[in-house]
Amino acid sequence: MKKLNLINAVSAFALLVTVTLCNPVAQAQEPVDLDQLLQQLEQGKFAQSQQNQEREARFQAQAAQQQRILREAIAQRDRLEQQAARLETQFEQNEVQLGNLTDALTQRMGSLRELFGVLQQVAGDTSSRLQNSFVSVEYPGRSEQLASLAEKMGSSSKLASIAEIESVWFALQREMTESGKVSRFTTEVTEANGAKVEKEVVRVGTFNMVADGRYLELIPGTDAVAELMRQPSGRFLATAEELQQEQGGLVQFGLDPTGGSILGLLVQAPSLKERIEQGGTVGYIILALGVIGLLFALERFITLSLIGIKVKRQLKQASASNDNPLGRVMAIKDAHPDADTETLELKLSEGILREVPKITRNLTFVKIISVVAPLMGLLGTVTGMINTFQAITLFGTGDPKLMAGGISQALVTTVLGLVVAIPMTFLFASLNTRSKNIVHVLQEQASGIIAERSERSHS
Repeated sequence: MKKLNLINAVSAFALLVTVTLCNPVAQAQEPVDLDQLLQQLEQGKFAQSQQNQEREARFQAQAAQQQRILREAIAQRDRLEQQAARLETQFEQNEVQLGNLTDALTQRMGSLRELFGVLQQVAGDTSSRLQNSFVSVEYPGRSEQLASLAEKMGSSSKLASIAEIESVWFALQREMTESGKVSRFTTEVTEANGAKVEKEVVRVGTFNMVADGRYLELIPGTDAVAELMRQPSGRFLATAEELQQEQGGLVQFGLDPTGGSILGLLVQAPSLKERIEQGGTVGYIILALGVIGLLFALERFITLSLIGIKVKRQLKQASASNDNPLGRVMAIKDAHPDADTETLELKLSEGILREVPKITRNLTFVKIISVVAPLMGLLGTVTGMINTFQAITLFGTGDPKLMAGGISQALVTTVLGLVVAIPMTFLFASLNTRSKNIVHVLQEQASGIIAERSERSHS
């Protein structure tokens, strides 16, 4: 019995929870006894039935509405399909009509199509030419106008107007006219440090442009100019300065007929200082040897010239002077008036031998330098080729610039060695001849003194 009551209590509690979830009002009223609980269960069942009926009514109402929406969507789809069919038919008709009109236009244009094709080509070529012309700095916007015309004629079947045709002719005529003029005007110039400054520039036809005595170049893709980062040699800059200052006369000017190509290659050529730097350490050693050899040669040239003058003066005098080799040799004769011929000959030979080192001093160094300089150049050549082969081993042969350093060193050191050796060889030959001539005079005069003493001893 207790078990049955427990089951009934659990069932009642479950029903109460159900009613509580469905009816919040009933949830607030807690049952007092079983009769009241039964009453609440009956009320909850009635309320749930009423809610189900309301739900069914709403579902039926919405089902009718969904049917109506479906019918409207189907009707709209049918209308759109009909419209698409009409548009497709119209598109096909337009395609046919467009083809017919194109054929008719082609027939009506006839040879004019070829004319405007040539006009398009000329406009495009002229636009490219004007873009790289110094005249465009003074008259900007010409290239863009012709490029726009060429693009318009290439993308449109519309004929060019008379004004557009005349604009091409006018651009060509102006370019030809301005190519023979020297013009002065003010424009913005980009300096080497990046600053933009208004300057007076001088345009020489379509070839070159200068400002403040410096050459200018066109900035690619614009109608602006900038100073060359590297300027040509001084003689060309001097002519540019004269052109800038001249107001009406004739001046010499370094003209680039290519419009800047030759000038660009000219400024890329390394200067003498850069050439020497390419020789590296070996190159500097060769130059140092050349300077030392030149100093030795200069010292010998001055010394031998003075000795030669004094010896010639001594030949004209009977009394011996101690300021020249010949006078000192002649003084030996006066110092030994009673010596026999053999003794005097030995004394004179000894005196000449004392003078020869003074006359030929430092000539050996000049000779050594003339021999060592080309050998140093050969050493630099070998070193440069070793560097080149190392660059090839590390980086391959794809980039010639990586090998240029070693090749430059190899060639420059060879040139420096020859530049030093050739003058040193000529200087040594000349100085050696001068010294031999002086020694020959000493020997000749010594032989005369001995012959004179021999004649006197036999008389």
